[in-house]
Amino acid sequence: MIIVIDFGSQFNQLIARRVRENNVYCQVEPSDISLDKIKELNPVGIILSGGPSSIYEENSPAIDTGIFELGIPVLGICYGMQFMIHSLGGTIRRAEKREYGFAELKTKTPTPLFSRMENQFQCWMSHGDSAQTLPDGFQVTASTDNTQIAAIADPARNFFGLQFHPEVEHSVNGSKMISRFLFDICGCEKNWTMKSFSDGAIAQIKSAVGNKKVIMGLSGGVDSSVAATLIHKAVGKNLHCIFVNNGLLRHNEQEQLEVSLTANLDMNIKFVDAQDQFLSALAGVTDPEQKRKIIGKLFIQVFDAEAKKIEGAEFLGQGTLYPDIIESKSAFGGPTSIIKSHHNVGGLPEQMNLKLIEPLQLLFKDEVRKLGLELGINEDLVWRQPFPGPGLAIRIMGEVTGDRLDILKKADTILLEEIRSAGLYRKLWQSFAVLLPVKSVGVMGDQRTFGNCVAIRAVTSNDAMTADWARLPHDLLGKISNRIINEVDGINRVVFDITSKPPGTIEWE
Repeated sequence: MIIVIDFGSQFNQLIARRVRENNVYCQVEPSDISLDKIKELNPVGIILSGGPSSIYEENSPAIDTGIFELGIPVLGICYGMQFMIHSLGGTIRRAEKREYGFAELKTKTPTPLFSRMENQFQCWMSHGDSAQTLPDGFQVTASTDNTQIAAIADPARNFFGLQFHPEVEHSVNGSKMISRFLFDICGCEKNWTMKSFSDGAIAQIKSAVGNKKVIMGLSGGVDSSVAATLIHKAVGKNLHCIFVNNGLLRHNEQEQLEVSLTANLDMNIKFVDAQDQFLSALAGVTDPEQKRKIIGKLFIQVFDAEAKKIEGAEFLGQGTLYPDIIESKSAFGGPTSIIKSHHNVGGLPEQMNLKLIEPLQLLFKDEVRKLGLELGINEDLVWRQPFPGPGLAIRIMGEVTGDRLDILKKADTILLEEIRSAGLYRKLWQSFAVLLPVKSVGVMGDQRTFGNCVAIRAVTSNDAMTADWARLPHDLLGKISNRIINEVDGINRVVFDITSKPPGTIEWE
């Protein structure tokens, strides 16, 4: 096991993902984890993440410095490197020039992290403090024009530090550095696979649940379907799934899912039509966070009413993923900044009195897809693009009404038809339409129009932590725009979103 210590970086989960790409298990722990707990976990290496704090700020995150006495390798990244230097007797100072973005890294001294690499390559910097002096035993192994101490090493103790972020894709050779740390320095073995994960998860669920009943809300998406299948393999017919149609799904989605789920997943599924309830509750609401809360609260109410009909249930299954936890609250209580709320993370009413089962909470989306294939789930279901819990409500800017839902569903259907026809569906992380809260002047059939505007959003990503806008062919964009304007009444303008994440998010609300 490798432990990643969360010092607050929004990239800390990318570190975990890079480790797992090497078939090595790791987990993220908060910086206030006790030394005894670390010893209990028995890691073969520790990675200290970056973070937004300065080492000299009051209440800046810190971990028990006893980790440096455990005799295991430690890799510090950005703030993590600064913490290591500060803890072991070196000094950190405010940098004369904040360094953010691309920089040319020049290696100076041979080190296992840089083995079999060229002497100069691009890295990604994001820091306002820099190392001034190093503790005894350390040497500078790389620098940039603005940062003389950009990488350090104490080979005798297997301590290493990188001022830049090897976990982000912008850092050339970053993944190789993490791989060198895992295998050349920590001596890890490649034994983290979805087969080993599923076997372990099924055994744990069996042990925890026994012959009790489990209730689970199914959306038909990848996450809930894989989680349900995993739980079903553990408890069989003791799993009772509930599918709530909130009216905020894509065109004909309930019908398609009803066929797909019952055909691919041999389990108990109750379909509940609650469309009118959700539309009534959302009437007049325009604030995106309020929409999420209304939808989440009402979903729980509808779900709870159905769940009470299932006698003897003691467990509640959820398809929560690692990114859900990261972006909704700090992972494992660490200091990571909150980005947005998710209705499937927290907020469950205490009166449900059910114990949670979240078998996917340590997995990223790509790992969930691999797990789904390992479990034998149909590929069409496994490769469904992510769909937000609040559904189309957060893809309609402004008030959600039946008419506006109908417009968006039709536009979205056309978009997905053309994306699939072009053979791009699996290559894109997400592709969808957004109905904007503005109208624009147009001319159709020699007549002046004042119609709705739709935005096309298409992104590429590996894990949704970062994303880039997809360079869709102009001919394809033209065809999509032409079809939407001609086939969907009420739309006379289509625009294309070319914002990456960060600074934007994938969804608009």
